[in-house]
Amino acid sequence: MSRKGIKPFANESDCLQIGGITIENRVDRVSIFGSIDITRDKDGLAAARELKTILDLTLTELERAELPDKVTLKPAKTVKNPFE
Repeated sequence: MSRKGIKPFANESDCLQIGGITIENRVDRVSIFGSIDITRDKDGLAAARELKTILDLTLTELERAELPDKVTLKPAKTVKNPFE
């Protein structure tokens, strides 16, 4: 996910960082992890706006989709290390 053209649930590769938070895009979920301090200053305001943009876009995608009651998450695939 780049800051421009953010499209939640669009692919299995986009990743974005806001402060100490990492947001990973998947086709069946958006994973958000880490920690961020939203300070009471211009930097904090910018971080809060970025985070809100991501969450608003995610909410929009969820609201317009026909959703199942619950998604079954597929386990991650293990691939051979190409450097071994």
